[in-house]
Amino acid sequence: MKKLFRSFWFNVLFIVTICFALYFAFFASLSMLTNHGKSTNVPQLKGKKLDIALKELEKQGFKVSVDSVFDPTKKGMEVIDVQPQEGSIVKQGRTIFLIVNKMYPPEVDMPNLVNLSFRSAQLILESNKLVLGDTIFKPDMAKGAVLQQLLNGVPIRPGQKIKQGTRIDLVVGDGLSNVSVNVPNLINLPYREAIKLLNASNIFITEVWDGSISDSSTAVVYFQMPAARNEQGYPNTILEGENMDIRIRQQPLSVEETNENPQ
Repeated sequence: MKKLFRSFWFNVLFIVTICFALYFAFFASLSMLTNHGKSTNVPQLKGKKLDIALKELEKQGFKVSVDSVFDPTKKGMEVIDVQPQEGSIVKQGRTIFLIVNKMYPPEVDMPNLVNLSFRSAQLILESNKLVLGDTIFKPDMAKGAVLQQLLNGVPIRPGQKIKQGTRIDLVVGDGLSNVSVNVPNLINLPYREAIKLLNASNIFITEVWDGSISDSSTAVVYFQMPAARNEQGYPNTILEGENMDIRIRQQPLSVEETNENPQ
């Protein structure tokens, strides 16, 4: 009986000992698996090139996940965001998420900014990740409104494909001027020369293209309103910022047509 009693308590003690051993072994291994007590700070990575950031993180034992966006104010493959935030204390082996700037800017459709307020145009440029270039103020009754959108000094049409980060210049109305200028004679003048002449006089245009245009560089103005001279032969005048109507076609007017449209 005594031997049986001793054997029972011996077995109980043995089982309890095994349970405690398994308990401590489990938590010891858990600590090793989770790197308990082993933590470090997320390094400063913003503004660094991706390859340099990867080397730093891998050296510290972090895993890395990379995504990309485009920011026209940053360089290609530059780190622009880090999660968790730089300086955060995290366990070694954790995944660090990097947002880097794309190497090549994607294309977008050029928005239509004409007739919008300058502030609205600015916001639309920003939302399309386009950069506001020069702001050119010209006399016009539509004060504060965008009159033209320019790429490298040339009007750019809405819907044209351009790369994000492209600089767009805006011509903005500055109110009507009280300065009057003589209406220039544009008849038979090449279109591009006519535009330069009108721009120099701060006169805006509504243009209509007629007929088949095979070469816009040689197309000419064949009608304008107001005319350069009135019925008495005196020069007409126009305020800076006012609008002229012109029509353009491929061939210049003949002598007979010109006589029928005295300027």
